[in-house]
Amino acid sequence: MSTRVALVTGAAGGIGAAVVDALAAQGYVVVAGDLDGTVPTAPLGKVAAGQVVPARLDVTDEQDVVRVVRWVEAEIGPLEVLVNAAGVLHPGVVTESTLADWQRMLAVNATGVYLVSREVARRLSERRRGAIVTVASNAAGVPRVGMAAYAASKAAASSLTRSLGLELAPYGVRCNVVSPGSTRTPMLAALAGSPGPDDLRVLDDPAEARVVAGVPEDFRLGIPLGRLAEVQDVADAVAFLVSDAARHITVHELVVDGGATLR
Repeated sequence: MSTRVALVTGAAGGIGAAVVDALAAQGYVVVAGDLDGTVPTAPLGKVAAGQVVPARLDVTDEQDVVRVVRWVEAEIGPLEVLVNAAGVLHPGVVTESTLADWQRMLAVNATGVYLVSREVARRLSERRRGAIVTVASNAAGVPRVGMAAYAASKAAASSLTRSLGLELAPYGVRCNVVSPGSTRTPMLAALAGSPGPDDLRVLDDPAEARVVAGVPEDFRLGIPLGRLAEVQDVADAVAFLVSDAARHITVHELVVDGGATLR
């Protein structure tokens, strides 16, 4: 049986790291792509099912994306799965935002999905099998105060992925979207105002209670299930969509937000 290979972008983030673990548990060799990874150069030798291989990857750099995808296919094996989990968030109302913040979110959250998906899709379509999942956001489908640029970038990523699903369907390649809501990650802790440096942020109890209850003045509903999502909740949704259990599901958006957007 040939090695099953998956590429996960944003693999150092909360959700990305959980996706890496979930796919490794399914027996994939997982290439964990992230800016914090190491540059893949030397041959790896034989890799085993469940092995995680770190790789430095800048999803906004076309040449870097091409290099990493070629390296994976040459040194590890043919890709079967791509999970676009890289993402950044710079909150702020439009009138007080900067062009740099807008461009950065579009570059990572939208252009990055385009570049990596394009390179991987070329291989998957040739082999007539595989799956792509993009981690977007429930903010892509509803207006959010202070998150216009982020929501726009995630909406672009979601639309791109589902349109790609139509283009790849004749080749047996499935493309789906997982849209999390408020999830227990350092990004949410920073957004909710919890103290601590960015890399050590933990959502404190008062901040978590505010998120779960909702913010009426921002037109934000609470979470009907009464709790935050854990990263494993999102990773499990991704793992399902890339598995054979979802073999007849494509061009679909799976919202994982505890009912917060009533979808």
